Amino acid sequence: MHNNSDQTLWRAATWGSAFASIKQGLEEAITFAKGNCPQAKVHQFSPVDVKNVRTKVGMTQVEFAATFGISVSTLRHWERGDRTPHGAARVLLHVVAKEPQAVLRALAH
Repeated sequence: MHNNSDQTLWRAATWGSAFASIKQGLEEAITFAKGNCPQAKVHQFSPVDVKNVRTKVGMTQVEFAATFGISVSTLRHWERGDRTPHGAARVLLHVVAKEPQAVLRALAH
């Protein structure tokens, strides 16, 4: 019987710890959603001139699309302004615009 009591206490402590962790995560998510999370850092990236980035690295549309894993069609839409790159694509384009040779070296390895 003593063993069952120990197991019950252990389970209660484990579940209590899990519950506390989940509760903390939810509270942090709510705080972040309200815009009240000073330790969280959200980066806002301005629109990027995709054609300028591509010409800066001296690539054709086909070369640029193949190098960075996007379709030529998507690249053309971005360059014409029909569509806008979002998320990781926008971040990558900003990095390529600032440090094109570093990105190309990294991709070569």
